[in-house]
Amino acid sequence: MPRQRKDPGSIPEVPAFARRIRDLREDRDLKQREVADYLHISQRTYADYELGNLRIPIDILLNLAEFYDADMNYMCALTNVRRKFPKTDNNAPPPAKTLKFQCFHSS
Repeated sequence: MPRQRKDPGSIPEVPAFARRIRDLREDRDLKQREVADYLHISQRTYADYELGNLRIPIDILLNLAEFYDADMNYMCALTNVRRKFPKTDNNAPPPAKTLKFQCFHSS
């Protein structure tokens, strides 16, 4: 069966990880501005994360995972099983806040 072409005027599908962070925010009845302030980013940047217009830097994704107490597999929509964010002990090295990697999820 031939592939159907998408309507050029249609709205592009939002990636699963972007839907996931939107759903987590809405489940807590938070506004984009509130989460953006927590992350020290603009509301527009956060909105672009939720729309899938921007890739989420790993440090932001880690902060979101800790904020929502969800593991990274869940945050990246690699699983629908939500596990708690892993807590570190006092002897463990601090989380890598300076990593430049980004979370990708191919559809």
